[in-house]
Amino acid sequence: MTATIVSPRLMRIGGGSVAQIAEVLGLFGLSRPLVVTDPWMQSSGTVNRCLDPLRAAGLAPQVFSETVPDPTDTVIEAGVAAFRAGDYDCLIGFGGGSPMDTAKAIAILAAAAPGQKMRDFKVPVQADRGAVPVICIPTTAGTGSEATRFTVITDTETDEKMLIAGLGALPLAAIVDFELTYSVPPRTTADTGIDSLTHALEAYVSKRANPHADSLALSAMRLIGRHLRIAYHQPRNAAAREAMMLGAMQAGLAFSNSSVALVHGMSRPIGAHFHVPHGLSNAMLLPAVTEYGLNDALPRYAEAARAIGVATTEDADQVAGSKLLEELRALNQELGVPTPQGYGIEARTWEELLPLMARQALASGSPGNNPRVPDEAQIIALYRKVYA
Repeated sequence: MTATIVSPRLMRIGGGSVAQIAEVLGLFGLSRPLVVTDPWMQSSGTVNRCLDPLRAAGLAPQVFSETVPDPTDTVIEAGVAAFRAGDYDCLIGFGGGSPMDTAKAIAILAAAAPGQKMRDFKVPVQADRGAVPVICIPTTAGTGSEATRFTVITDTETDEKMLIAGLGALPLAAIVDFELTYSVPPRTTADTGIDSLTHALEAYVSKRANPHADSLALSAMRLIGRHLRIAYHQPRNAAAREAMMLGAMQAGLAFSNSSVALVHGMSRPIGAHFHVPHGLSNAMLLPAVTEYGLNDALPRYAEAARAIGVATTEDADQVAGSKLLEELRALNQELGVPTPQGYGIEARTWEELLPLMARQALASGSPGNNPRVPDEAQIIALYRKVYA
């Protein structure tokens, strides 16, 4: 099998590295950025961690702060209008996954032909063109979007979370500064942390796994497995925050060069229809979906359990696999992950939407990468299993 490996051209990693944003732009001859962020980053002044070094270097960055959780096609269109209203040579996505995904999608749609919409770029289309380069600065340790060739945008007409993939979504550069995560609340730390663990695990067991992605996925699982609980309980623990940030980035590189699988395929419809944060919907699904595919990739799941730190080399694969399932359930319990019912989703509405959600999950293509590939009925059964 031939593997195609992609990554940002430059990644600046370390505490305080956000202060070097102007230098990074200068390496590529860029000087007219539009910073894409969210309203809280703007109102809290957090975005100034990015803006101040740019201004100190004599640049005049402008800000688009209309990003929303689970970014929508309408927000992307507003972002394209803001981009076209100025003279910008790059986009900077500053924030969690939503601002970074928004910046990527703005670049793709701004390069599109007149009349094209975001839905015209969803997989299996390859969105390989961006109007300008994108630089990503994550403020959470979770999505790995700073290192991936993906963006996820909701179609407001169909409530479909669309996976958009291609070189147009691949950042030119990333600045990965764990100090930006100190103020992240425990709920977000938990959700984004399990999100990154899911990225690494799915990349490792995917039918599209390859040696390069494997090494990154295993490293990410080692970091996340040992530090997620610490970061959750001790938000100012620098070593844990640094490890989680590095693990999230490695997990992003892993799935960008392998793939995600059934958890993500089933997670996107939950987010689209019920507005559950992406990492949280992944966490709701991860134990049950892992159990569903466990025996179809048992050696890989067992090795993942060893990397996470819940099994040893002396454990037989079946024992290690069982320990992995126990750990995923225990992690959800300790980090307060609710079921869909516990989150407040009404049973009748959940049941009515299951056929549509299952079809949307399959249409994303991600379930086809799973060790055990489900049909629509099996996905509906899994949705029912995780509900309560």
